[in-house]
Amino acid sequence: MRITPLAELERRIQSLQGQMGHADLDAVLMVQNADLFYFTGSIQQGALYVPAAGEPLYMVRKDYTRARMECGLKEVVPFRSPKDIPGILADFSRQMPKKIGFELDVLPVAIFQRLQKVFGDAETSDASHLIRTVRAVKSDYEIEIMKDAALMVDRVCQRAKEVIRVGMTDLELAAELEFAARKLGHQGITRMRGFNSELFFGHIFSGADSAAPAFLDAPLGGIGVNPSIGQGASYKRIEPNQPIIVDFAGAFDGYLVDQTRVFCIDGLPEELVRAYDDMVAVEMRLKELARPGAVWGELYDACCAYAAELGHKEHFMGAPGAQVSFIGHGIGVEIDEYPFIARGFKDQVLEEKMTFAFEPKVVYPGLGAVGVENTFWVAPEGLKHLTFTSEELVVL
Repeated sequence: MRITPLAELERRIQSLQGQMGHADLDAVLMVQNADLFYFTGSIQQGALYVPAAGEPLYMVRKDYTRARMECGLKEVVPFRSPKDIPGILADFSRQMPKKIGFELDVLPVAIFQRLQKVFGDAETSDASHLIRTVRAVKSDYEIEIMKDAALMVDRVCQRAKEVIRVGMTDLELAAELEFAARKLGHQGITRMRGFNSELFFGHIFSGADSAAPAFLDAPLGGIGVNPSIGQGASYKRIEPNQPIIVDFAGAFDGYLVDQTRVFCIDGLPEELVRAYDDMVAVEMRLKELARPGAVWGELYDACCAYAAELGHKEHFMGAPGAQVSFIGHGIGVEIDEYPFIARGFKDQVLEEKMTFAFEPKVVYPGLGAVGVENTFWVAPEGLKHLTFTSEELVVL
């Protein structure tokens, strides 16, 4: 178990303060778990107050003692409710801000309104983009943790080769692989930022179930075990000559990687084999184009055009009528971070040490889905793999 080093926290706070200067913010207040973990090294219930200059204040309601143990920041203080914030700021010689930013992409309205009252006449602003921009560029420390998560998903794929058999249900396969991951230290929680976005260890399904659309903003969905879940593995039994999708999120010491591999028993129909090879080719096209300075939306357009050239326009990134408008998503503490290799992002560019998962997939309703997914980090000369399991279609 890692405790985030103070030098890491200081770098992150200073980077956010630089962003705040450009946005003319006097302070940012954060309460969401993923943001608290990134900037404090802890998720103990409370609020992190980051001024435009100087030391941040981590105000903790529950549990203060644990937060003091986990967080390397200088100022970690107990408090009982948001009403205490003005007094705490005064105790630390901080003036009340005139303009303050909140995580408005994730902050519930009731909590936001309560905090607004605390800060009186201060102008409020959305600091979500600033926070996500800082989090998008990883340090060497973060990349090393993600490499550990990649080792985990490789071991999970090796286990899949050992346990997949005709007649077992997709749910039984998921249970075997989740068990293997937990024994390797998987944290059990896969964080997503999007509203109503939920994910367990990933998506594991076979045959026609792999082509079933679902509510989640993802190219694949699955039936799930009941409508209250509405995604993932079901009780369908694995059969020969059907694709078996293992789309698995490794989660270790707070950080994630995402990888998809395709397995089958006794081979696949020629149409799916060709489609799988084409998705690997789309990934290769991305690796030819992606460099620091590459525009997110232009990478998306180029890869979509290549998939269409290969004959997959109608089935690329989802079943017809349920296609998603991205091929890649940033990943780190959450699975849906910046950058997005997606439609419309024409003003954002890749930066060195950004990390993202790229997942070209094709979906044929009634037949199944195939594709590949890897997590990369952006090096000066191009993309470097974090996930590394062989991309060869696995025939058992």
